[in-house]
Amino acid sequence: MKYSFERSAEREGTNAEKYTLREELFGSEDVMPVWVADMDIDTPDFVLERVKKRLEHPIIGYEEVPKSAFEAQEHWMAKYHDFEYDVEDVFYSHSVVASMSVAIEAFSQKGEGVIVQTPVYSPFFHSVIHLGRKLVKNPLKQKSDGTYTFDIKDLESKIDEDTKLLLLCSPHNPVGRVWKQEELEAILAVCLKHNIVVFADEIHSDLVYKPNKHIPFATLKGAKEITLSAIGVGKTFNMAGFAISSVVVEDKKLKERFLKAYERVHFAQGSVLSHVAFESAYKEGREWLEDLKEHLYANYTMLSKLCEKHPQYIKITPIEATYLAWLDCRGMGLKDKELREFFIQDARLGLNAGLSFGREGSGFMRLNFAISYVKMLEVIQRLDKALMERES
Repeated sequence: MKYSFERSAEREGTNAEKYTLREELFGSEDVMPVWVADMDIDTPDFVLERVKKRLEHPIIGYEEVPKSAFEAQEHWMAKYHDFEYDVEDVFYSHSVVASMSVAIEAFSQKGEGVIVQTPVYSPFFHSVIHLGRKLVKNPLKQKSDGTYTFDIKDLESKIDEDTKLLLLCSPHNPVGRVWKQEELEAILAVCLKHNIVVFADEIHSDLVYKPNKHIPFATLKGAKEITLSAIGVGKTFNMAGFAISSVVVEDKKLKERFLKAYERVHFAQGSVLSHVAFESAYKEGREWLEDLKEHLYANYTMLSKLCEKHPQYIKITPIEATYLAWLDCRGMGLKDKELREFFIQDARLGLNAGLSFGREGSGFMRLNFAISYVKMLEVIQRLDKALMERES
């Protein structure tokens, strides 16, 4: 069976965040929202069918996450990512951001340092600041080809005895990198040397394009003793609304510390419908995912060709994973506010401003291309028209 992503269900008139917030965020309803990282692509039919089946039972009450759900996830991770662990080491969470906050509480005290590698998804640094920790910025280095890598020398220079935790984004949002083994090993060596715990946000690990391969940080030699791995189905299968993910903590001492903070929050066990959806995605989703990635990469290629048509204005950062394009718009010569206004007013597109990922994002914009073929054509047409008018 070949899945088609030519069209998707309309979300206007629903309570979809990316649509209901258009006026608030962009000052207009007349923009296509391509910002927040959920897809304008239908959640898989097999997931929805399992949920409908569960609704035939007339009681929706408190239920435990079934062991079979976490076993399905572990089988998936072992088969496709060479990540084997005991399901007893898995914690339920409603989101990676919530898990990250628990990790910050568990492994640092107020005033102690937490490392983030900017530009990065904004909750990384907002969570650190809101919890009263010291934000330690270790910016990524951009290379001449537009790709990014870690700055290990800078990382070493920023660490002191009060630095306790590193928040790793892998694959990286927004720069689209799939970190190579030698890059991850360099991070590991520094963290082992300085006794720093690593919270690895690996929520985009299934959305990797060939020939790249995601390497779970915890699978590196010596890493599981300092690593918490956040994984889930939300990005992979467009299931963020089910509010279910997981955290794998294999080391006994780490688990004890994490559990103390985790229990203070009272996560409970989530929704019964989420349990069903989660298990179904991992058991039945491989063929759908492979077809999805072909579609996503085709969308990325369309966007890349458009940038090649207007190289003086926009350069697209080469992508290895995620469905988030990191657009270098510095060639337009606009200030960040003006750049945002260009996309809203001229292109009628609602993107994430690069500055929201840290000051290293100045001059950049993030575009979510996880949309149907029809909607992607509309995005390309709107942006192409705006750029051509700028040239005239």
